[in-house]
Amino acid sequence: MSKIAIVTDTNAGLDPKEAEKLGVKVIPMPFMVNGETHYEGIDFGPQEFYKALEENADVSTSQPKPADVLDTWDALLKDYESVIHIPMSSGLSGACATATMLAADYDGRVQVVDNHRISVTMIACIRDAAKMIEDGMSAEEIKARLLKEGPESQIYIMLDTLKYLKKGGRITPTAAAIGTILGLKPVLQIQGEKLDAFSKARNTKAGKKVMLDALHKNIDEWYGNTGIASPVHIEVSYSGIDMDPVNRWIEEVKESFPGEEITVAPLSLSVACHIGPGALAIAQSKRIETPCAFS
Repeated sequence: MSKIAIVTDTNAGLDPKEAEKLGVKVIPMPFMVNGETHYEGIDFGPQEFYKALEENADVSTSQPKPADVLDTWDALLKDYESVIHIPMSSGLSGACATATMLAADYDGRVQVVDNHRISVTMIACIRDAAKMIEDGMSAEEIKARLLKEGPESQIYIMLDTLKYLKKGGRITPTAAAIGTILGLKPVLQIQGEKLDAFSKARNTKAGKKVMLDALHKNIDEWYGNTGIASPVHIEVSYSGIDMDPVNRWIEEVKESFPGEEITVAPLSLSVACHIGPGALAIAQSKRIETPCAFS
C-alpha cells in the first residue's frame, strides 16, 4: 500500500497535467449560476464563467458536498495509508471547516491542512507536500510543517475594473464611478484570511510597479534576500481569458526577479467572482526545504 495521498480542490488552479504527474486528486468546486449548479472543470470552465459574469448573471461560489469529499477520501484510503487534504483558507471559505469536521471520524488517517492560502500559493503548498512525501515524512509531520510556513505568503492583485467590487458591496457606487472616471487601478492583497485593499494606482504601469515593489520589500524584510535563490516561490496569476496582457506581465516579473522559477496559474474562480476579468497578480510563498528535522 502506498503511503500518503494529496487531495485539493480547483481553487488552487493546479494544471490537470501537473496534478496527474504529482498524483494529486482534485475535487471540482461547485458554482451557482442563475440558480443552477455547475462544477469547475467538469461542465463549467473559464470561458463559461467569464461569459456569465459579462452577462451579469447571478454567479456565486459554494463548497464541495460533504458526500463528495467523503467519497474521495474513502476511495483513496483503499490504496493509501493516509490523506493530506489541502483546501483554500478557512477565512475565505467554509470548505476547510467542513473538511476538518469530517476528518474527525478518520482516526488521524485524514490530515486537513488549513495553512491560510488560496490560488497560486496553494500550488506551492501542494508541491512542497509532494516533495515531503518523497522525502519520507509522515502525514502529521507534513501537516505541521505546512501549518508553520503557511502564513508566510502574500498575493497582490491589480484589478482592471471596479464593477465587481461595486456589485459585491465592497465599494460604493459613487467611489466606483469616480475611480472609473479617473482610470484608477486598485491593488488588493490576500494574506491569510483576508482580501483587503492595499493601494490605488493611476494606471496599469503604476499598478504593476506597486506590486513588484511590494513583493521585493516583503522578501527583503522577511528574508534579507531579493536575488537569485531567495527562499520563496514567486507566482504570477490572473483572471480572464485574454492572455496577451498576462504574457507581458510574466515577462516583466521575470525581469524583476531574474533567475527565479516563476509559477503561472489562473486566479481561482472563487476570487475572480469578486474582482472580475482582466486582473493581474503576483504572489510569494515561503519555499519549504526538505529533508528537515523536527523539534
